[in-house]
Amino acid sequence: MIARKKTREVRVGAVGVGGSNPVRVQSMTNVDTRDVFAATAQVCELARAGCEIVRLAVPDEEAAKALAYIRAGSPVPLIADIHFDHRLALMALEAGVDGLRINPGNIGGKAKVDAVVSAAAERSVPIRIGVNSGSVEKKLLARFGGPTPEAMVESALGHVALLERRNFHAIKISLKSSSVLHTIAAYQLLSARVDYPLHIGVTEAGTLLPGAVKSAVGLGVLLFQGIGDTLRVSLTHDPVAEIGVAYDILRSLSLRERGPEVISCPTCGRTEIGLIALAEEVQRRLRDVPEVFKVAVMGCVVNGPGEAREADIGIAGGRGVGIVFRKGEVIRKIRGEENLLPEFMKEVDKYLEEKRGGERK
Repeated sequence: MIARKKTREVRVGAVGVGGSNPVRVQSMTNVDTRDVFAATAQVCELARAGCEIVRLAVPDEEAAKALAYIRAGSPVPLIADIHFDHRLALMALEAGVDGLRINPGNIGGKAKVDAVVSAAAERSVPIRIGVNSGSVEKKLLARFGGPTPEAMVESALGHVALLERRNFHAIKISLKSSSVLHTIAAYQLLSARVDYPLHIGVTEAGTLLPGAVKSAVGLGVLLFQGIGDTLRVSLTHDPVAEIGVAYDILRSLSLRERGPEVISCPTCGRTEIGLIALAEEVQRRLRDVPEVFKVAVMGCVVNGPGEAREADIGIAGGRGVGIVFRKGEVIRKIRGEENLLPEFMKEVDKYLEEKRGGERK
């Protein structure tokens, strides 16, 4: 079992972060925040996929004004991502956002920091200090010889001090690098020095497969060490895909489960059906299902049910025929490869009806 580090709890809207709360899953919209309809639609799509907190870029006043309308249509808490302009932070707070992502040292002088911190405190809105390897101050780059983990930590602690001096402690911190090793080292150093909740992620991780791999390695190491209270898997892809990867990482460490786990065999010379396409389509169709259960998609009628005996429901296909099984026991045969997917999904629907009925009793 993983022993998570106990951090302070902060509230992002109705969602608790840190403390005894589970590791929270976040993402960020990639549409123009000024387009209220598109932004709200994407927030809702992310929420359906299991995202618990959504961040939006706020580059100008038009985007800040749009936040009130997006917030009104959002089923999950929203965080405004602000760079340099304290007025946008104030506008975002006025619009009702549930959190800010800023670096206090980059939004102006003392009076501007005072104004933002005062407004956030008045509304009980937490502030996430987000340091990336590319945002480390020049003096720290010179002191440490580049954006090292030590430089990132010192940058974050400098921003934290600005808030602490104003008696503001509703703080989250993130330290992100495109280097997996730098990311791990930075969070390890920071975790040893603060008890604020940490938002973990590998930034600029890349496209779907490379980004998922880098995120799984970096975040997996940190989570195994008990570090991390929220996470984002940053992908150059549809942000909804980030949610699936995030839950797969958490599931693999027995930290959280959401939705069905689809297991499938890696294919071999005995495979006689289009197993890859079948498994991918089953995965896609079950993407928004929140219930936790195990689904197997196997390529061998003879060995499939036995190899996937732990699956709640599964299918194994051969030449022109398939079988549906539950916990290793065959319950139905299907004729014709073209019928495998539609008939199997009918059986999955039946299973879900039974499961949901049993949970309501």
